Amino acid sequence: MQALAIADGTQNVFQQAIDASIAIGPYQLHWLELIGVLIGLASAYLGMRRWVWAWPVGIVANVMLFFVYLGAVFGADERIPLFGQAGRQVFFIITSIYGWWRWSRLRRLNHAGDPTGAAITPRWATTTERTVVIGFWLVGTVVVHQVFVWLWSLAPNPYFTPQWWFFWCDAWIFVGSIVATYAMARGWNEFWLAWIGVDLVGVPFGFATGYVPTAVLYTFYGAFVVYGFTQWVKASRTERPDSESELARAAAG
Repeated sequence: MQALAIADGTQNVFQQAIDASIAIGPYQLHWLELIGVLIGLASAYLGMRRWVWAWPVGIVANVMLFFVYLGAVFGADERIPLFGQAGRQVFFIITSIYGWWRWSRLRRLNHAGDPTGAAITPRWATTTERTVVIGFWLVGTVVVHQVFVWLWSLAPNPYFTPQWWFFWCDAWIFVGSIVATYAMARGWNEFWLAWIGVDLVGVPFGFATGYVPTAVLYTFYGAFVVYGFTQWVKASRTERPDSESELARAAAG
């Protein structure tokens, strides 16, 4: 791979944008991946502050990272395509539209006069809700693993042979990200804990597959989510809870 892939005249503008990189020792730092993960970190910060802007900012990062993880498919670079990572970006966009709508609605209902700009008051998930999401995560990982293996068998890459853990990690991250993003949209404190579970696998997986900016983001994000978790727990204890009628309407949404 070239030190500056954007200089490759055989690629179109779209491919050049995905593959633009600089050499740092033996590693190629891809600009689109770096910018995407930094925007993702900004979205996480806005989410900690419970600002509605967390969702549209996150969508921008999702679109960029979708093309990063499938760069090889588009003929843009030679790295291992991560279908699970790309697939979860699609889900992020769908869930972010829901979260954007829900947080905006709750802010109008319950927090219109809040000078901090917080859209929601966090809460702990109920026992039933926790049971459902944990079961979904575990069962979903098994199902998605099989789907990824099947998809790979349809068009195996002759230059890459995945080890036994590859699809398990990709499936765990994929389903865990679904759980975490949905829990964030619902305003559950547990969404931070779900991200920690994703990070524990995502960091070594990112380094092992050559997506170093993503792995570094997971590393810093792991420390960040611990702080974010404490802030949400504090808010759930000290802020005025939403009224029962308003919560009922929000749950219906």
